[in-house]
Parts: sequence; C-alpha cells; structure tokens
Amino acid sequence: MRNGGKDISESKAMTLSVAPMIDWTDRHCRVFHRQISQRALLYTEMITAPAIIHGPRARLLDFSPAEHPVALQIGGSEPGELAEAVRIAADWGYDEINLNCGCPSDRVQSGCFGAVLMKTPDLVARAVAAMIAAAPVEVTVKCRIGVDDQDPDVVLPDFLRRIRDAGVRRVIIHARKAWLQGLSPKDNREIPPLDYPLVHRMKAEFPDLHISINGGIRSLDEAKAQLAAGLDGVMIGRAAYQEPMNILGPADPAIWGQGAGAKAFAVAEAMKPYIADHLAHGGRLHQVTRHMLGLFHGRGGARGWRRVLSEGATRDGAGLALYDLALAEVDRAAA
Repeated sequence: MRNGGKDISESKAMTLSVAPMIDWTDRHCRVFHRQISQRALLYTEMITAPAIIHGPRARLLDFSPAEHPVALQIGGSEPGELAEAVRIAADWGYDEINLNCGCPSDRVQSGCFGAVLMKTPDLVARAVAAMIAAAPVEVTVKCRIGVDDQDPDVVLPDFLRRIRDAGVRRVIIHARKAWLQGLSPKDNREIPPLDYPLVHRMKAEFPDLHISINGGIRSLDEAKAQLAAGLDGVMIGRAAYQEPMNILGPADPAIWGQGAGAKAFAVAEAMKPYIADHLAHGGRLHQVTRHMLGLFHGRGGARGWRRVLSEGATRDGAGLALYDLALAEVDRAAA
C-alpha cells in the first residue's frame, strides 16, 4: 500500500501547511487542495491509535499518491499503542507522522489525548520517543500554548524542552490556550486570545526546533509576515478550507518561488478525472464537491456554484453533468 513519499525537508513543504481538521481534511479534500498547491504540506484528519490498530485500516489510511507531501495525524497517549499504530501506518508511506496534543474536544479529553496532554509532558515525551523508534519518517507534535489555568510562559517552554530531548525536531504551535471545561471546540478556536509573541519567543529560545505557528491566520500575507518575523512555518486551517484560492492559489510562487499560481477554472477541470473515478467506484458526488464549495470564493458566479452543488450533489445519480451545470454558473457570471 506504500505510496512513495517526497522528501519534505528537500521541498520545504512544512513552510506552509493546511491544518488537520476533523470532518474536513479527508482524502478528497486533500486531492482538491493538491490541485491548487503542489508544495503545501497537507494533513489528514486526526485518526486515533486504537482505530488504526483495531479498525478498518484501508478505509482509514488509504490515500492517493497525488496527495504527497502528506502527513498523518494520530491521536493517543499510550506509548506502546502509538508505536504500534506508527508501525502499521508505515506501510502506507506517509511523509510525516504527527501527534495531536492540541484538540480540545470532549472526545479527546475522555480518551486522554489531544490538548489534555499539555498537562502530562513526561507522558508525551515517552510517547514521541516510542513513535520515533517505530517510524521511518519524521515524528512531529502539534500543541497548544497551554490549557485551563496553566501559565503558558512556564508550561510551553517546559513542554518543548521535554519533547525536544525525546527527539522531536519540528513542532506546530496553536497560539491559544485550550479551555477543557466550559468552551466548545468551536469556541476554543476563537475565544482564547492569540499569543503570537509567545510563539516567537519560543523560536528564539529553541533555535534548533523547526517551529510553525497556527491559529487565526486568515491570509497569505499574514503567513508571509510570520515567516519574515523569523518563524519556520505557518499552518492555516479554516481560511485555507473556506477560501482555498486566496490561500493556496498563489502560495507556490509566493512562498517557494515556483510556478505561476493556480487558476480556479483549471482546478475545477483538473478535478474531473478524480471525480469520475470516484463515481465509477461507487462514490457519491457530494463526498468530493462538499470540499470544493469555496473554490470560486469572492468571484462572480460563486453563489450559483455553491447552490447547484449544495442542492444537487447529494441526489442519487448526481455526477459530472451536475458538476458542469455548477461550472456554467460561473461561466455565465464571467461572460
């Protein structure tokens, strides 16, 4: 099942990445995003270690070779279990394995993984050491600056020191605390204040770590400003999903100095063979197009594109004819 990966260190793909987002960054979303940027590092949704060990592995881990460079994000806290999940996932050929230490949902708290792991840095250090020993590729960590009443100025450097000493060399920091009680996952993405200066101080304190920043970044210009200020990478979540052409469209020339930037119509056309193959294997149109509703964000015809796909793609028999009707809405607006 191995999909021979790219050397992401050589490609510097980690300079800009699309965040792992549950229910959003599935394999169809990643294929779509790859049509827009050939360079950005893409992440899977979080998959728990027990699911990888005991669940339907092919359904959980399969991906298209076109998605490279692509990272697998794993949730868990038990070192032996995480190592076993990494050994299994190695056969799929991901370019990176990432441990989730940042998700604040009730589900991850009850399973003792995600943001709650900020409270147990020794356990995280043991976990990543076990994962590194089992992994053929780099193991990274995505974390918060702290949780609940923790003091981020104390907690975050201690956390980074421990995982660095365990062998981690690359970290993505969501620059907000997570409140494990009283805030929903959505609120935890918006209400706790952002502390970008703290993340920059961590880069100064840990110059040997590759540090990417995440949280609240809504434009490619903001991402470039973070890089210019000294950070190694930027991870963007909702903005890259909702406005993909604004974030990923110009990214290859703007960040890596390569290519001319993607065009929305060309991306729509490039997706047709993938959609046709998905349909031919029993898939449904909306499973792919639900991720594409923002393709023409801010352009004439965008509303018609969204309407046609939202109303029609879930219907039995919906296929490329409906997709072309949605494209015709944008064509009419551009005429």
